[in-house]
Amino acid sequence: MFIRRVLPLLLGIVLCVGVSVGQLSPSPAPGSNPSPETALAIEFPVVLQQSIIAGKTPPGTRVQASLVVGTLLNGKVVPRNAVLSGQIIESVAKAANAPARLSIRMDSAQWKDGSAPLQAYLTLRYYPVTQDSGPDLQYGPEQPAKATWNGMGQYPDRSSHTYKPFPSGSDADKDASPPSAPVTSKQPTAMKNVESERNSTGGITLVSNRSNLKLDKVTTYIFATGDVPGTAK
Repeated sequence: MFIRRVLPLLLGIVLCVGVSVGQLSPSPAPGSNPSPETALAIEFPVVLQQSIIAGKTPPGTRVQASLVVGTLLNGKVVPRNAVLSGQIIESVAKAANAPARLSIRMDSAQWKDGSAPLQAYLTLRYYPVTQDSGPDLQYGPEQPAKATWNGMGQYPDRSSHTYKPFPSGSDADKDASPPSAPVTSKQPTAMKNVESERNSTGGITLVSNRSNLKLDKVTTYIFATGDVPGTAK
């Protein structure tokens, strides 16, 4: 009697489990390489170790960048400050009748205790540099307002109450507050007037019809593997 009562219940459980398993998406086979269209994007925020200008920095140029935050890649943590290495795939300057084009691919990551292969392309997303909140004062040498200050724009107008020259002598002892330091925004944004598209090799190329593409050594740019949202096929 006990077996007759329990057997239908067991069969029902087995049936439910089979249906649930059948609804799961199949996982890629071990060692397989999913296509860029199906792989999830893994982002690598980095700071470049050299400046790059489309058309001026030629294709084939080797590039390196420092990873800003630890990132999980294929079950392995690529630690902060790991060095990503790669090369420029495409580099075309803006012309009167043609857009600027730039494609950079990172091929590997190396750090003190290990390394990992990867294929991550430059995307149009980056973390903008903002001015840290602090005293409403900007220190700088007494120069015309048109001069630059640490590459962060123009000096304030001398007639403005926010301008203050470097303190000296007894003034330095009274008020030696340092200038506000530039900080990186916590939210990424997209480059203005720049689009991204898939190139013939399946990678990502940035395209601008408005101006040339220039990358510096201060901004945090995002490289990514896999299917990057917003990239034209």
